[in-house]
Amino acid sequence: MTTFQAVQLVAARELRVKLRDKTFIFSTVFFLFIAVASTVLPALFDGGPTKVAVVGSAGGAALQRPDIEVRAVPDNAAAERAVRDGDVEAAVLAGPVVLAMDEAPSEVMSALSVAPPVRFLEPNEINPFVKFMVPFALAFLFFITSFTFGMQIAQSVTEEKQTRIVEILVASVPVRALLAGKVAALTLLAFGQIALIALVATVGMRIADVEAQVINLVGPAIGWFLPFFTLGFVMLATLWAGVGALAARQEDIAGASSPLQMLVMLPFFAVLFLTDNDAAMRVLSYIPFSSPIAMPIRLFNEDAALWEPIVSLALLAAAAVVFLRVGARIYEGSLLRTNGRTSLAIAWRNRSTAG
Repeated sequence: MTTFQAVQLVAARELRVKLRDKTFIFSTVFFLFIAVASTVLPALFDGGPTKVAVVGSAGGAALQRPDIEVRAVPDNAAAERAVRDGDVEAAVLAGPVVLAMDEAPSEVMSALSVAPPVRFLEPNEINPFVKFMVPFALAFLFFITSFTFGMQIAQSVTEEKQTRIVEILVASVPVRALLAGKVAALTLLAFGQIALIALVATVGMRIADVEAQVINLVGPAIGWFLPFFTLGFVMLATLWAGVGALAARQEDIAGASSPLQMLVMLPFFAVLFLTDNDAAMRVLSYIPFSSPIAMPIRLFNEDAALWEPIVSLALLAAAAVVFLRVGARIYEGSLLRTNGRTSLAIAWRNRSTAG
């Protein structure tokens, strides 16, 4: 059996086990539900009338429709204030002139007998909820997927080591083939899960008739997020496998994985809290552990030049190669050491024991 065939065999075994795992199935369904709920359901439940402020007799009887709720205001200043405060979706001034934040409601435009001019208060602004939700969703997906799948990799390696099954496995396939098969299978599953969520979210936005401006921004961000996610996940997955090999029992995983947990959690919270800090986000978009989150968010916010994601992705790829070697060395040096938890130093020195 060649090494490639051994990798295929191990990966196929991992895929079969994982696809029957109720936790994996539940998490996939849960994430898909969140994707649908955040895109389609708001549009379905937004069945109330469109609230419109009207100055004097502007618009006349044309606005007296069941799908429009008219609110009389004394002057143009009061109308503008109502739109800015979010009390109404639009205002109709004398002329008539439609006043809106960034998009005039179609119900108002169709109700008026003539096509009125539209004045936008913030024409380039994205809905504040969308501006918060998209970056949060990208950051959360990478964090929760890399963390949960990573812990599952570590637990799987430790379980094989604790039950001594690993001794049978390494007698049949090379240690590196065993590691590569595990990482390849979990990466494929994680990528498939994220790609499916991205597809459902994109379709959901189109069904919900989300603004074209938002779709045009989300599309490239998701497109770049997928390769960033894949490289970032592979880099972390090998380290998680190494952590699992350091532990001799399931109870040891929490302690052995603490440094790696920090490497996953700190970038997530740093990006969330520093999203509005341009300088910090620029730095974070070039650090391998945070770039899978920071760079797609900068692309969504249109804060990155065209060359930046390419450079960032190249740096992430280089870092992934380095950490693949680090994780593989730790994995090889500790996999067959079953007499208690293995220290990182011993695992690094004893690579040959698992060769």
